[in-house]
Amino acid sequence: MEEIKERKRELRDNITKMLNELSDSERSAKIRRLEDRLFDFANFLESKIPLLYVNFGAEVNTRGILKRCLAYNKIVVLPAFNSTEKYKIKLMKVDNLGEDMKLGSKGILEPDESRCKKVPIERVDIAIIPGVAFDEKGSRLGSGDGYYDKLIPKLSATTRKVGLAFESQIVQQVPMQSHDRHVDIIITDKRIIYKI
Repeated sequence: MEEIKERKRELRDNITKMLNELSDSERSAKIRRLEDRLFDFANFLESKIPLLYVNFGAEVNTRGILKRCLAYNKIVVLPAFNSTEKYKIKLMKVDNLGEDMKLGSKGILEPDESRCKKVPIERVDIAIIPGVAFDEKGSRLGSGDGYYDKLIPKLSATTRKVGLAFESQIVQQVPMQSHDRHVDIIITDKRIIYKI
Protein backbone atom coordinates (compact mmCIF):
# COMPACT_ATOMS: atom_id res chain seq x y z
CA MET A 1 0.00 0.00 0.00
CA GLU A 2 2.71 2.50 0.99
CA GLU A 3 4.75 1.48 -2.05
CA ILE A 4 1.83 2.29 -4.39
CA LYS A 5 1.28 5.65 -2.66
CA GLU A 6 4.97 6.47 -3.12
CA ARG A 7 4.86 5.49 -6.82
CA LYS A 8 1.79 7.72 -7.27
CA ARG A 9 3.51 10.65 -5.55
CA GLU A 10 6.62 10.17 -7.71
CA LEU A 11 4.53 10.01 -10.91
CA ARG A 12 2.62 13.19 -9.93
CA ASP A 13 5.92 14.98 -9.29
CA ASN A 14 7.45 13.80 -12.59
CA ILE A 15 4.41 14.80 -14.68
CA THR A 16 4.14 18.18 -12.95
CA LYS A 17 7.85 18.86 -13.53
CA MET A 18 7.59 17.85 -17.20
CA LEU A 19 4.51 20.06 -17.75
CA ASN A 20 6.17 23.02 -16.01
CA GLU A 21 9.00 22.78 -18.55
CA LEU A 22 6.61 23.40 -21.47
CA SER A 23 6.78 26.88 -22.95
CA ASP A 24 3.56 28.92 -23.02
CA SER A 25 3.37 28.54 -26.80
CA GLU A 26 3.84 24.73 -26.63
CA ARG A 27 1.17 24.46 -23.93
CA SER A 28 -1.27 26.67 -25.87
CA ALA A 29 -0.80 24.65 -29.08
CA LYS A 30 -1.39 21.36 -27.22
CA ILE A 31 -4.49 22.72 -25.50
CA ARG A 32 -5.88 23.98 -28.82
CA ARG A 33 -5.36 20.57 -30.52
CA LEU A 34 -6.88 18.72 -27.56
CA GLU A 35 -9.84 21.09 -27.43
CA ASP A 36 -10.50 20.69 -31.16
CA ARG A 37 -10.31 16.90 -30.84
CA LEU A 38 -12.82 17.02 -27.95
CA PHE A 39 -15.27 19.15 -29.96
CA ASP A 40 -14.93 16.76 -32.93
CA PHE A 41 -15.69 13.77 -30.68
CA ALA A 42 -19.26 12.65 -31.45
CA ASN A 43 -20.17 11.67 -27.88
CA PHE A 44 -19.17 15.11 -26.64
CA LEU A 45 -20.68 17.01 -29.55
CA GLU A 46 -24.04 15.27 -29.05
CA SER A 47 -24.03 15.72 -25.26
CA LYS A 48 -26.39 18.30 -23.81
CA ILE A 49 -25.34 18.23 -20.14
CA PRO A 50 -21.59 17.65 -19.73
CA LEU A 51 -19.91 17.49 -16.35
CA LEU A 52 -16.69 19.50 -16.71
CA TYR A 53 -14.04 20.76 -14.31
CA VAL A 54 -11.92 23.83 -13.64
CA ASN A 55 -8.29 22.77 -13.91
CA PHE A 56 -5.86 22.76 -11.03
CA GLY A 57 -2.14 21.96 -10.98
CA ALA A 58 -1.09 19.45 -13.68
CA GLU A 59 -4.61 19.01 -15.12
CA VAL A 60 -5.38 20.15 -18.68
CA ASN A 61 -6.55 23.78 -18.76
CA THR A 62 -10.31 23.80 -19.42
CA ARG A 63 -11.09 27.53 -19.63
CA GLY A 64 -11.45 27.48 -23.44
CA ILE A 65 -13.54 24.29 -23.29
CA LEU A 66 -15.91 25.86 -20.75
CA LYS A 67 -16.36 28.99 -22.89
CA ARG A 68 -16.96 26.95 -26.05
CA CYS A 69 -19.53 24.76 -24.26
CA LEU A 70 -21.50 27.85 -23.26
CA ALA A 71 -21.25 29.15 -26.85
CA TYR A 72 -22.62 25.76 -28.07
CA ASN A 73 -25.56 26.18 -25.63
CA LYS A 74 -24.59 23.16 -23.56
CA ILE A 75 -25.73 23.05 -19.94
CA VAL A 76 -22.36 23.41 -18.21
CA VAL A 77 -22.15 21.45 -14.97
CA LEU A 78 -19.22 22.00 -12.60
CA PRO A 79 -18.41 20.51 -9.19
CA ALA A 80 -18.67 22.44 -5.93
CA PHE A 81 -16.59 20.79 -3.23
CA ASN A 82 -17.97 20.64 0.30
CA SER A 83 -15.46 22.11 2.76
CA THR A 84 -17.02 20.43 5.79
CA GLU A 85 -17.81 16.99 4.39
CA LYS A 86 -14.90 15.15 2.71
CA TYR A 87 -15.62 13.59 -0.71
CA LYS A 88 -18.92 15.46 -1.00
CA ILE A 89 -19.39 17.12 -4.39
CA LYS A 90 -22.44 19.07 -5.52
CA LEU A 91 -22.98 19.32 -9.26
CA MET A 92 -24.05 22.83 -10.21
CA LYS A 93 -25.25 24.45 -13.46
CA VAL A 94 -23.10 27.45 -14.44
CA ASP A 95 -24.50 30.02 -16.89
CA ASN A 96 -21.83 32.72 -16.62
CA LEU A 97 -18.18 31.90 -15.88
CA GLY A 98 -17.49 35.43 -14.67
CA GLU A 99 -20.46 35.90 -12.36
CA ASP A 100 -21.36 32.38 -11.20
CA MET A 101 -17.94 31.30 -9.89
CA LYS A 102 -16.08 31.87 -6.62
CA LEU A 103 -12.84 30.65 -5.08
CA GLY A 104 -13.62 27.41 -3.24
CA SER A 105 -12.14 25.76 -0.17
CA LYS A 106 -9.60 23.83 -2.29
CA GLY A 107 -8.29 27.04 -3.87
CA ILE A 108 -10.06 26.23 -7.16
CA LEU A 109 -12.76 28.28 -8.86
CA GLU A 110 -16.09 26.55 -8.38
CA PRO A 111 -19.79 27.35 -8.75
CA ASP A 112 -21.23 29.84 -6.28
CA GLU A 113 -24.04 27.84 -4.67
CA SER A 114 -26.04 31.02 -4.05
CA ARG A 115 -26.16 31.73 -7.82
CA CYS A 116 -26.23 28.24 -9.38
CA LYS A 117 -28.81 25.47 -9.45
CA LYS A 118 -28.00 21.92 -8.38
CA VAL A 119 -28.06 19.29 -11.16
CA PRO A 120 -28.97 15.67 -10.34
CA ILE A 121 -26.09 13.34 -11.23
CA GLU A 122 -28.35 11.16 -13.41
CA ARG A 123 -28.88 14.15 -15.78
CA VAL A 124 -25.17 14.26 -16.74
CA ASP A 125 -24.74 12.63 -20.16
CA ILE A 126 -20.93 12.81 -20.41
CA ALA A 127 -18.37 13.38 -17.65
CA ILE A 128 -15.01 15.02 -18.32
CA ILE A 129 -12.80 13.74 -15.51
CA PRO A 130 -9.58 15.51 -14.48
CA GLY A 131 -6.32 13.64 -14.08
CA VAL A 132 -2.58 14.09 -13.76
CA ALA A 133 -1.73 10.88 -15.65
CA PHE A 134 -3.55 8.08 -17.50
CA ASP A 135 -2.65 4.81 -19.14
CA GLU A 136 -4.20 3.08 -22.16
CA LYS A 137 -6.30 0.81 -19.91
CA GLY A 138 -8.16 3.88 -18.66
CA SER A 139 -6.37 3.92 -15.30
CA ARG A 140 -6.28 7.42 -13.88
CA LEU A 141 -4.04 9.23 -11.42
CA GLY A 142 -5.80 12.21 -9.91
CA SER A 143 -4.62 14.88 -7.51
CA GLY A 144 -4.81 12.46 -4.59
CA ASP A 145 -7.90 13.85 -2.88
CA GLY A 146 -10.20 10.97 -3.91
CA TYR A 147 -13.23 13.10 -4.83
CA TYR A 148 -13.57 11.73 -8.36
CA ASP A 149 -12.93 8.13 -7.26
CA LYS A 150 -16.06 8.53 -5.12
CA LEU A 151 -18.02 10.37 -7.85
CA ILE A 152 -17.33 8.07 -10.84
CA PRO A 153 -19.28 5.05 -9.48
CA LYS A 154 -22.32 7.29 -8.88
CA LEU A 155 -22.49 8.27 -12.56
CA SER A 156 -24.91 6.32 -14.74
CA ALA A 157 -23.44 3.26 -16.49
CA THR A 158 -24.34 4.94 -19.80
CA THR A 159 -22.48 8.16 -18.96
CA ARG A 160 -19.15 8.21 -20.79
CA LYS A 161 -16.24 9.02 -18.47
CA VAL A 162 -13.62 10.93 -20.48
CA GLY A 163 -10.15 11.97 -19.35
CA LEU A 164 -8.27 14.87 -20.93
CA ALA A 165 -4.48 14.75 -21.11
CA PHE A 166 -1.52 15.82 -23.15
CA GLU A 167 0.11 12.87 -24.90
CA SER A 168 3.05 13.21 -22.48
CA GLN A 169 0.67 12.48 -19.58
CA ILE A 170 -0.05 9.00 -20.98
CA VAL A 171 2.21 6.57 -19.14
CA GLN A 172 2.96 2.87 -19.43
CA GLN A 173 1.02 2.02 -16.25
CA VAL A 174 -0.69 4.08 -13.58
CA PRO A 175 -0.27 2.51 -10.11
CA MET A 176 -3.80 1.63 -8.95
CA GLN A 177 -5.41 0.72 -5.63
CA SER A 178 -8.78 -0.97 -5.10
CA HIS A 179 -10.59 2.37 -4.56
CA ASP A 180 -9.19 3.98 -7.75
CA ARG A 181 -11.56 4.35 -10.72
CA HIS A 182 -11.00 4.21 -14.49
CA VAL A 183 -12.22 6.37 -17.36
CA ASP A 184 -13.69 4.94 -20.59
CA ILE A 185 -11.92 7.23 -23.06
CA ILE A 186 -8.91 9.55 -23.00
CA ILE A 187 -8.59 12.45 -25.40
CA THR A 188 -5.09 13.83 -25.93
CA ASP A 189 -3.58 16.46 -28.19
CA LYS A 190 -2.64 13.62 -30.60
CA ARG A 191 -5.31 10.90 -30.40
CA ILE A 192 -8.41 9.40 -28.81
CA ILE A 193 -7.74 6.33 -26.65
CA TYR A 194 -10.55 3.87 -26.01
CA LYS A 195 -10.03 1.81 -22.85
CA ILE A 196 -8.47 -1.57 -23.68
